Amino acid sequence: MTTPFDRLSALPLRDNLRGLHPYGAPQLDVPILLNVNENTHGVPHDVRQAILAAVEESVGGLNRYPDREFSQLRDNLADYLGHGLDRSNIWAANGSNEVLQHILLAFGGPGRSALGFPPTYSMYPLLAGATGTAYVTGERRADFNLDADSAARQVKETGANLVFLCSPNNPTGTAISTDVIEAVYSAGADAQAIIIVDEAYAEFAHQGTPSALALLEGRERLIVSRTMSKAFALAGARLGYLAAAPAISDALRLVRLPYHLSAITQATANAALTHSARLLANVEEIKAQRDRIVGEIGSMGLVPVPSDANFVLFGGLANPHEVWQGLLDAGVLIRDVGIPGHLRVTAGTEPETTIFLDRLRELVTPTVS
Repeated sequence: MTTPFDRLSALPLRDNLRGLHPYGAPQLDVPILLNVNENTHGVPHDVRQAILAAVEESVGGLNRYPDREFSQLRDNLADYLGHGLDRSNIWAANGSNEVLQHILLAFGGPGRSALGFPPTYSMYPLLAGATGTAYVTGERRADFNLDADSAARQVKETGANLVFLCSPNNPTGTAISTDVIEAVYSAGADAQAIIIVDEAYAEFAHQGTPSALALLEGRERLIVSRTMSKAFALAGARLGYLAAAPAISDALRLVRLPYHLSAITQATANAALTHSARLLANVEEIKAQRDRIVGEIGSMGLVPVPSDANFVLFGGLANPHEVWQGLLDAGVLIRDVGIPGHLRVTAGTEPETTIFLDRLRELVTPTVS
């Protein structure tokens, strides 16, 4: 039987892509999906109606190309973020992955390198490889946190041209303190390194957790990446964005495809931002379920990692795959992220979380120390 890898071997594929697997979590038809950190609450009815009205209005002009500069969207995103930002500080694309791809196309490439600190978002090395950028792996502490001195030292030693700091980090949920970001930014001065703080889950952070947005002024090599997929419940709309010095957007215009944001995408995002308070109303409920998961998993003798995201990584599992399969057999899909003894679960609705916790309690056999 011919496999995809058999077919690929017959093609003149680039050497650095041979043997790679495409990104993607299992897509299974089960009642409770808690594996890819989606917002399980969905889009409220009144916001759906507003989006439908905005899309319907945009359809009348689909014979024309969309606004290449997505000006209204950049205004709305700047207003949402605050911090004195305006449209010149904003860039957007089809999901934050395309935003990161634009950054790598502009500042990475052959002869350049990007530094990440695994375990972290698995798309970083894939995006680096696709753009011909060497990917260098740094180290975290055993508790999955980053130390300012250690991170700065690694930036200097590698001479990386780009540095990925994911905060809250996926898949661990750990947030990065601003002193780490400041230290990494300073350490990258000699290489003129672009520092990317990926804040895809920022809206779920505990109160008082700082955002890198507060550090942007005076730091022209600092980029803060965000998304509307998570807190805004718009994973299917594919809208990611960043905030940075205006020169960053100027650079990304050199590598973006023409008219890369469709009129329908822009209309959807603008309508959603107009109703941001309504869309974000479920964030506190999601955070409550996340904290519930941390507490109840801990009471089972397992080891949850403190999380500032909408998911929880937990360890202490003697056989993670058996637990994963046992949950799947009960109609609950969570994520094996490849960290020995660990699994990751998205915070669902209250009923979804209850079903997950009840079944997990039946399945777990904590590791004996």
